[in-house]
Amino acid sequence: MSKQEDQANCNVMEEGAARAATGAEPERLVNRVKGYLCVASAALFWGISASMGRAVFTGRLKILGRTVGYLPPIMLAQGRVTFSFLILMTVLLLVRGRQGVALRPGEILKCMLLGIFGIAESNFFYYFAISKTTVATAIILQYMAAPVFVLLYMLARGRQKATASRILGVALAVIGSELAIGLVVAKAGFPWLGLEMQRLKFQILGVLSALIAAVGFAFWNIYGSSLVETRDRWRVMVWAMFGAGLGWMLIHPPKKIIAAHYEPQQWLFLLIFAVSSSLVPFSLYLWGLVHLDPTRAIVTSCLEPVFAVICAALTLGETVNAVQIVGIVVVLTATILVQIPEPATRRTVSQPLE
Repeated sequence: MSKQEDQANCNVMEEGAARAATGAEPERLVNRVKGYLCVASAALFWGISASMGRAVFTGRLKILGRTVGYLPPIMLAQGRVTFSFLILMTVLLLVRGRQGVALRPGEILKCMLLGIFGIAESNFFYYFAISKTTVATAIILQYMAAPVFVLLYMLARGRQKATASRILGVALAVIGSELAIGLVVAKAGFPWLGLEMQRLKFQILGVLSALIAAVGFAFWNIYGSSLVETRDRWRVMVWAMFGAGLGWMLIHPPKKIIAAHYEPQQWLFLLIFAVSSSLVPFSLYLWGLVHLDPTRAIVTSCLEPVFAVICAALTLGETVNAVQIVGIVVVLTATILVQIPEPATRRTVSQPLE
């Protein structure tokens, strides 16, 4: 083959590689937007569910004309994953048949671990932290620690680079979350900002529990992402919910539920709450993890306190101050910033030997 032919073939290969890269970039962008919308939608459902739970705790929710009686947080957490598993398993069996949920025993165990440590463990220690401290304290510690845990893990394992946009995105998400939930308030004198200490309560066991909950949420992002890379997300989801439900049964056995004598309105609310706070958002989140890396996903999930504040203002009449609005803007900025694509490493084609 002549030198001119070798050069011509090289040019064709370079042009083909360039066209492939150009064609792949829009597809990656579309997938990233799809993942962003899935995780953001999950955060929206969690934000709405937070208002629903608050309405039940305060006796302001009615179903069929009757006020829904008080439900303890542990029952909300257990009921939502148990009903989610029953609903999803039933739907998958009807639509797909037994093969639609079939996995090897080892694969089922991996999915169950995701449910036990990523859902049940996270929820249990989160609500335990609330019981020992306050809701604000638990939220602050979770959304302050979980994004940092994920980022540090991804950097330590060499799965991501410490880019400026990624680090700044995590930092802004943490700061914005704290502002959005109303921890920081405006003051008349210098320095014009201060902490709303009445909303905070630091108790060692409660703080440790909130941090353990943050580890569980980080685990959900990292381990869940690895599972859906090579497995059908619906299979992962249904067996994760099974694991979470099983974990809750060990903590809060059925005999305690039966002894509580819950009313029909409470059971109906639990069914609705399971769909809105667990089945739909966790399904969307796993779908998002198919297209987003764990860091991008967990930063986007910081929209949850933003949506919770907005929903509480719209449905429960709670006020939103200027500092909270700034926090909302900061979180939105972080979720967009962290989605910026990293500079791609240009692929080169070796020149033929003469």
